[in-house]
Parts: sequence; C-alpha cells; structure tokens
Amino acid sequence: MLFGATSAQAASPADAYPSGPISLVVCYTPGGATDLQARLSALVAQDPKYFGQPIVILNKAGAGGLTGWNWFMDRGSRDGLTMTVYNLPNFIAQSIVKKNAKYSIRTLEPLANFAADPVVLFVAKDSPFNSVADVVAYAKANPGKVTLNGSGLFVGHHIALLLLQKEAAINLTYIPEKGGSDALQSVMAGKVMGSFNNLSIAMRAPDKIKVLGIADLQRHEFMPEVPTFIEQGYKTLDDATTNFRGYALPAGVDKAIVEKAARKAYEMFNDPIVIENMKKTGVPYRILDRQAMLKIFEKREAILKDLLQAFVEQ
Repeated sequence: MLFGATSAQAASPADAYPSGPISLVVCYTPGGATDLQARLSALVAQDPKYFGQPIVILNKAGAGGLTGWNWFMDRGSRDGLTMTVYNLPNFIAQSIVKKNAKYSIRTLEPLANFAADPVVLFVAKDSPFNSVADVVAYAKANPGKVTLNGSGLFVGHHIALLLLQKEAAINLTYIPEKGGSDALQSVMAGKVMGSFNNLSIAMRAPDKIKVLGIADLQRHEFMPEVPTFIEQGYKTLDDATTNFRGYALPAGVDKAIVEKAARKAYEMFNDPIVIENMKKTGVPYRILDRQAMLKIFEKREAILKDLLQAFVEQ
C-alpha cells in the first residue's frame, strides 16, 4: 500500500498529456497570415514524436484579436488542451490600452515561436506613391487625407502607423480591417491608399501592389529590393512592430504540462516538413523557445507602455 501511495504521488499531470485533440484558438479570420501560419505549424502535430494528437484550429476573429483572446481567457480549459496563437505586439498593446482586455503577458504562458513577420507599407500598383517619402510629402500637404489600413486597432500595423505619424510629424487616417487579407483586398479595390500589413500578406500579390518600406532592422531575404524604413530616414520603425507568432497556454495550467507542451511545440516547429511548407508559402519563420519568448514579452511590454500612454482607456 505504501508503495502504491508513493507511486501515485510521484505521477505528474504531464505524463498522460495530451489526453485528446488540442484546440488552437486563432483570433483572426480564416485565410489571413496568422491563420495560414497556424495551420502550417500544426501539420505534424499527430506524430508521436510531438503531441501525438491533432491540433484543431478555432477561428475567433474580431476587434484585432481582442474577441478571441478574451474568449480564450474566459473559456479556454486549463488542462493544456486549449492553446492560442499569440501575436506580438498586438496582444500586449491591447492589454495596455483596452480596459476590457482580459489578457496580458502575465495571463499567457508562451510555449514557442514559429514566425517573425515584419510589417511593410504597400500601395496599389498604379499608386503615384513610390517611396515612404512620397507618402509623407502628400500627408504634409493634405493632413488626414492619406488613408492606410491594417488588421485592427493597436496591432503591429496600427502601431507602425503611429510611429511614422509621430516621427514624420504628419496626420494619417487609419482604417482598421478584420484581417490582413481583407486589408490587402481593400487596397487592390482602391478603397484606401495603402496598407501597413504583414510581409507574408504582401507576398500574395506582388503584381498588384508596390511595397514601399519594411519596418525591420535589415532588408528581408524574401524582398531584398525593398528598403527598410531606417534606410529611408525613419529610425523609430525598427523591429518593434514585427509580428512574432507562436503558441501559448493560459495561466493556471500545471507547470509540468506547460514545460512539456513548450518542448513539444519547439521540436514540432523545427520539423523539416513544417519548415519546408513555411518556406513554400513565404512564411518568414523564426523558431524561438519558451525562455526566449518570455524575455521578448517583457521587452515589448516596456516599449509599448511608453508609446501608448495617450491611448489608455479610462
């Protein structure tokens, strides 16, 4: 009897994890960058080397991610079987600004990162704008008349616009859309003058748009001809708006399960099949482990608290 009691005490909740299919909450529309990349990241989840169970995508779009992440915090199970895809800087910015945001870096447990998708500024192919300087010059002559969209409020796209607006001392009009693919369609349809969007979204229509700049520390291998904002004289548009994407569990999940899920996710993202499919579809993948993401969460929050103080809801 003593032996049996000792064995039971030694058992970890992680031993049988996962006990069934995993739900992965994607807080954006089907077909957008986050949705596509989430599906690619989970291609081999059923392999016994990884989770040994399928990962099923649940799209909960709205309010730039707020609808889905609130749903995740309210209704996501704490057994490790409900995960979400985090988007940086989106969820951190919203947690700072929105009084009804039920999430923050303290309520999500990052597991591993699979992509780092920089923000770019693009316009329609027939646009008279051929550089960031062209956009800025027009905005100075026509305050508020430059319309640029993105996938919601206080997402990386919106933050990039705020940074450009502040540094260039101009007034731009931001149009929030439901997702990156919707924003791209609006540009091509002539509903707006341009878009702050993801590099991966811009790669879907190279013959129909012009990419004017990339908000990153250096040019990207997928678009080596596109200069950075820094090269064009706008120093604040570095990599602070880059959309890091990966898996997270809600706070409250047993730590042993968190650590096991983090290890399995990191190994799965490094699978050759996952990497090959991400390359084929133009996903700017960047695989980072849990410890790296914990540090990035804290660093991004510090930057955004300073930038967004004027927008904090009372």
